Amino acid sequence: MAESAYISTLLFFVVLSLVHYSDQLQPSQYQALLKIKQRLNFPAELTSWSENADFCNSEPNQSFTLVCYEDNVTQLHVEGNGVFPQLSEDFSSVSFFSNLLSLPNLKVLSLVSLGLRGKLPAIIGKLSSLEIVNVSSNYFEGSIPTEISHLKNLQSLIMDHNMFTGQLPNWLGTLPVLAVLSIKNNSLSGSLPISLSNLETLRALMLSSNLLSGEVPSLQNLANLQVLDLEDNKLGPHFPRLPTKLVSLVLRKNNFTYAELHDLSYFFQLKEVDISLNKFVGPFAPSLFSMPSLTYLDIAGNKFTGRLLEDMACNAELNFVNLSSNRLTGELPSCLQSNTKSRTVLYAGNCLSERYQNQHPYSFCRSEALAVRVLPHKQEKEIHSKAVLASSMVGGIIGGMVLLGLAFLVIRRQNGKQKMDKVPHTRLIVEKVSPAFTLKVLKDASYISETRKLGPLGLPPYRTFVLDELKEATNNFSALNLTGQGSHGQVYKGWLTDGTDVAIRSLKMRKRHSSQTYTHHLEQIAKLRRSHIVSAIGHCFDCHQDDSTVNKILLVFEYMPHGTLRGFLSEGNVGKKFTWTQRMAAAIGVAKGIQFLHTGIVPGIFSNRLKITDILLDHDFHVKINKYNLPLLAENGRLESVITSSSGSKEKVGHRLRYEEKDDVFDFGVILLEIIVGRAIISKNDVNVSNDILLVSLTVDDIARRSIVDPVINKECSDASLKIIIELCIKCLSDMPSDRPSIEDVIWNLQFAAQVQGSWRRDASSNQESPAHLG
Repeated sequence: MAESAYISTLLFFVVLSLVHYSDQLQPSQYQALLKIKQRLNFPAELTSWSENADFCNSEPNQSFTLVCYEDNVTQLHVEGNGVFPQLSEDFSSVSFFSNLLSLPNLKVLSLVSLGLRGKLPAIIGKLSSLEIVNVSSNYFEGSIPTEISHLKNLQSLIMDHNMFTGQLPNWLGTLPVLAVLSIKNNSLSGSLPISLSNLETLRALMLSSNLLSGEVPSLQNLANLQVLDLEDNKLGPHFPRLPTKLVSLVLRKNNFTYAELHDLSYFFQLKEVDISLNKFVGPFAPSLFSMPSLTYLDIAGNKFTGRLLEDMACNAELNFVNLSSNRLTGELPSCLQSNTKSRTVLYAGNCLSERYQNQHPYSFCRSEALAVRVLPHKQEKEIHSKAVLASSMVGGIIGGMVLLGLAFLVIRRQNGKQKMDKVPHTRLIVEKVSPAFTLKVLKDASYISETRKLGPLGLPPYRTFVLDELKEATNNFSALNLTGQGSHGQVYKGWLTDGTDVAIRSLKMRKRHSSQTYTHHLEQIAKLRRSHIVSAIGHCFDCHQDDSTVNKILLVFEYMPHGTLRGFLSEGNVGKKFTWTQRMAAAIGVAKGIQFLHTGIVPGIFSNRLKITDILLDHDFHVKINKYNLPLLAENGRLESVITSSSGSKEKVGHRLRYEEKDDVFDFGVILLEIIVGRAIISKNDVNVSNDILLVSLTVDDIARRSIVDPVINKECSDASLKIIIELCIKCLSDMPSDRPSIEDVIWNLQFAAQVQGSWRRDASSNQESPAHLG
């Protein structure tokens, strides 16, 4: 699912090859650029401009790029690079865009990560020459202005990571040459307009992480569509009708229920399919494994049924397959079992044969298959008869309405055709580029900005703070607000002006670098926003006055009011300690946090050396990981831990390099150990002794086994649930990294133990407990 942040850059260089530069710029356009610079107070590259400067031939850079044709500005790119300009309090987006009217030949406008706020000014519709608009990673809010519909030359509209609300406008279907439409990570709601099916030139449609709902209109007529990303909405329930030239299909995390996956077998260019975390039921189509171009397939978290066979064929280029948490039976195809580092296959949570780990019993999937099977023939006839009777009763009324509707559509189509004939033919910027390059441009459109501007989980958007804000939040970093201190800096509790509680981590930089040096590290931290991760909401640079190098970096995190997980396990009194159910929920939360660190971003973050004191609790007592292995957050250049899975010997260091993803599994095992026994695990010796006791406990009876458990919970946990957790803990603490389970297997076992515990509690409450429920 690799989508990155280069579309504006790529399109820029395509256009660049088609223009020549000018030695002179019209005075009105020069004055307009000076006003733009003055209003943004950014970038510094413009401070040296003079009337004799060769503006159009200035070297492009990450912050500012200007392109001219003859004596006109045709492209303007301004990017904050993760550090917003300091806009004045009286800054007006309307006034700012008014200056752009002095650039009548502007074809490409890119204003990324500048902190622009308010509604996107309607005046943008007067820039009639625009072909590419990118306003990603700002604070634009409200509805998308109707005036954009006046831009009949518009080929790319990119508005990711803002705060746009309302419905996706129906007039989008009237843009005759639109090729890229990306409005990800906003708050758009309602259904997708049917007019999208009119965009015959559309190549990429990306609307992920909004609040869109309802059925997806037919996209079958969009013959040029290659990228469709509708992830994380509420769309469904029916699978959309799609064009056969798709290359990337992402429908993850929606409400889709019904699908005919066999139809995808005819999509010969399809490389990526992600339909995970939906509500799909019914038979899975194994023919997807052998699709000629497919490299990525994820159907996890649905209820697909069917029997897999060992002799099923696979595409040799298929390098990622996730079948987890469905209702599949049989044998994993042999082509997916081959040991190759280039292929990842996940299959836990199905009902495959006993040779595979972490599977449900066959009856679990059998009952699901019966529940979704086709209705008996007699029942189908009965339902059909009722449907015919109902339809005949209203047929006359609907028939009249249809006739009126057809007449209206004929008139509208004729008018639309006349309007289209008047639209001047515009050469697409990328029309002469090779198909491979075009595909990369469209896929890269998905990540215009790596920084997540619209914060999920109810968090405020990530932003840059000024030092005075943080001084006010902490009472000038008062010692009374100091909550923690280490060799790398201090942690203060603070209150923002909107009442938000925050934790501010002050990191002193030992070497003098400019703020740009730390941009990449801050972008990594800004990406870490998940329900089981303590998330950052902003940063601030405290710079030396003499050379503007960074003295301190102040990182602003969400505040965790209930302290560490240890406080509710081994340090709390009896009334404060977590129950067995709460402990399993906490363990699942920690494991999911580790899974996100490994797989949620690219590259993954491994060897985090987690301790139970790094697991904090939020207002609702949900666990969140407060420590990640990133250079900016490491103390003395590395992370320290009392307990680690490897010593300093060359042999074990080699093992750690080979199995680095299992380091965190070992550390999770130590946390799980403390969850079980309810006392602090301080040293490596504590781990070894407690692990030996767990091994012995598996060979004794129920009463003896419970004697090693925290007395607070030993009467409320089922023996079956306890055994699953103990066995998992022992595996996680294995000396050999290769013997430790994957983090996905850890999560599956924890969830299974929670299910067993839930069944035991229900049976106990009804006084029907039996040996079958106790395992």
